Amino acid sequence: MTAPHDLPSVVPVDAATTAAPATTGGKPNDLAEAAGLPVGAGQIKATYDPRLTNEDLAPLAKQTWSSYNIFAFWMSDVHSVGGYVTAGSLFALGIASWQVLVALVVGIVIVQVFCNLVAKPSQKTGVPYPVINRAVFGVLGANIPAVIRGLIAVAWYGVQTFLAAEALNIIFLKFVPGAEGLLDPSFLGLNALGWISYAILWVAQAALFWNGMETIRRFIDWAGPAVYVVMIALAVYLVSEAGWQNISLNLSTGPPLTFAASIPVMFSAIALVVSYFAGPMLNFGDFSRYGRSFAAVKKGNLLGLPINFLFFSLLTVVCASATVPVFGELLTDPIKTVKAIDTPFAILLGGLTFVTATVGINIVANFISPAFDFSNVSPQRISWRTGGMIAAVGSVLLTPWNWYNNDDAIHYTLGVLGALIGPLFGILIAGYYVIGKQRVHVDDMFTMAPTGRYWYARGYNRNAVATVIGSGLVAVATAVLPKLAASLDLFDVTWIASYSWFIGCGLGFAMFVFLERRNPQIPTLDASDPHVSDGTRNEPVVVSHHAEPTGS
Repeated sequence: MTAPHDLPSVVPVDAATTAAPATTGGKPNDLAEAAGLPVGAGQIKATYDPRLTNEDLAPLAKQTWSSYNIFAFWMSDVHSVGGYVTAGSLFALGIASWQVLVALVVGIVIVQVFCNLVAKPSQKTGVPYPVINRAVFGVLGANIPAVIRGLIAVAWYGVQTFLAAEALNIIFLKFVPGAEGLLDPSFLGLNALGWISYAILWVAQAALFWNGMETIRRFIDWAGPAVYVVMIALAVYLVSEAGWQNISLNLSTGPPLTFAASIPVMFSAIALVVSYFAGPMLNFGDFSRYGRSFAAVKKGNLLGLPINFLFFSLLTVVCASATVPVFGELLTDPIKTVKAIDTPFAILLGGLTFVTATVGINIVANFISPAFDFSNVSPQRISWRTGGMIAAVGSVLLTPWNWYNNDDAIHYTLGVLGALIGPLFGILIAGYYVIGKQRVHVDDMFTMAPTGRYWYARGYNRNAVATVIGSGLVAVATAVLPKLAASLDLFDVTWIASYSWFIGCGLGFAMFVFLERRNPQIPTLDASDPHVSDGTRNEPVVVSHHAEPTGS
């Protein structure tokens, strides 16, 4: 007998459910095992259309992740070079330390609340982000947010791999004789040593990903705590060298701001925290679907976000502050800090640690999500593994090292794509909670029948598409135009760019609600229907766990 929490919340198993993958032409529905899980992990019913279905996208038969697994996910996401630099930069904004801490608390609590919101629809239905969007955008329209999110992840996957390669370069230069000779030859803008390090990490990440979600779960369960051990050891070493009396929580080098002037900076700091987590917030449904219960997911978010992020931030500030008396300059990059210690053990341990940390965030934030996104576009041709490899190959073709240090390139490419995260978030939340009343007919997300509830107009919800275009244009404008106007000496309102996520999210939410009230598209579902997932229920409703296989 399977415990209730091991079953997807309100996705009943009945006589229409196959015990094996659905088949098309006598071949398995999927090109590979479902996200590294055993065949049959996804509940594919005989009524599911193959054009929308494979085992990676189907509702999970078992949801087993505990609160610790979710906690470890956030540790992998926070414990990175980017997280270190972001936390350190907040304390260098010129505002008092208590104001920074207030901004950190407010910002990370906002992230926690939003993550709980986006987690629920996927946890309750057992499907990833692109599939739950079918209930809002339509079974074909869901490819719009999936492709947008996939392209963002591919770009950042390349950047994070490049950053990890930079850390690996330090180890090679310290321990491999002749490595310096590889710094001169260059191909496509990257030297030979950089190519070697990038290739090593590219292959390592691909191998980890290829082994599936359970292997990834075990990796992040280990990686997050491992980074903490090294960070604490680094902090103890630096403080012992500097003397506790020389440690300050204020890293700002400029004149202190007045209280009135510090208020806008506090809001900018809050916006920076939320923006840093914008990608993982949108992606989180891809992971919450594995949660054994929504309560377990919320507990993991509490541990992994406010508690974990605040502790890591304070640890970061202690380390960064100690670099001033120890090295004579402020170092907010952990890789440079480890390099400055200049002892073989520190460089090896620190370098490998930050490589591990960067691989962790890259896998959870930029590899798994585009795998689901691209698989959603053509489930029969693109499995989860194939989708991930498309993202990995695409990240190399973008040659991220050529534009990562180019502010304009980042601003006008990733700035445009990143600005769309807010509207996509707002539309999903509005569609699921306000319009859909937390009710989703799970089976209809896998049918192309014109009578299906999510077929809308030829597979597209016109309200959702119009909202993406309208709110997306505004969000992109707020992210891009202020810098352009300032560069042309027209006017300076660059501060508004910090709030592009909030503007896009709020406008996407409001516009979609308005259009749905005016011309309803999302159906009103009966909560008593056993095929309807109702997020307002406290316990899962299971009809039967016994089924007769209908496919061969």
